[in-house]
Amino acid sequence: MDDIDIPIHTFRGQKVIFDTDLAKLYGVLTKVFNQAVKRNQERFPKDFRFQLSQQEYSDFLRSQNVTSNQTRGGRRYMPHVFTEHGALQAANVLRSTEAAKMSIYVVRAFVKMRNELMLQKDLLRKIAEHDKKLLEHDNVIEDLVHNLVALLDTPKAEEKPPIGFQNR
Repeated sequence: MDDIDIPIHTFRGQKVIFDTDLAKLYGVLTKVFNQAVKRNQERFPKDFRFQLSQQEYSDFLRSQNVTSNQTRGGRRYMPHVFTEHGALQAANVLRSTEAAKMSIYVVRAFVKMRNELMLQKDLLRKIAEHDKKLLEHDNVIEDLVHNLVALLDTPKAEEKPPIGFQNR
């Protein structure tokens, strides 16, 4: 069961899972899944679940299929998407053993994604620190080069006659 790949997408700045994917994970038809959610709407505030606009869904289909003639992807209604908390709440609403088991995998998928994002942030921070150090080194080298060029460009002192009495 550890090899289950849960597709997590980003909409409106949030990481979400489609209703169809959750229904599949929980072992129910999408229609049954959405009916259970609809019967328990009070458990799903806007930060747990929201419905995609036609534009958002069309853009998503286009990005997945490169070209898409379908505006709804064969669906009668625009899909709902669930945040991490909404996906867990859906498992509670379904009350099946399969849903309870799969909710653990949903949580792990979000945790894994969050950990990967943190690793990327750490890596980006380290790269930024190295860039800052490189810029400091570049500035020092640039100053050194300017000073050397200035030394090379100084005019040579005119040759003065030797001091003292000269026999001509």
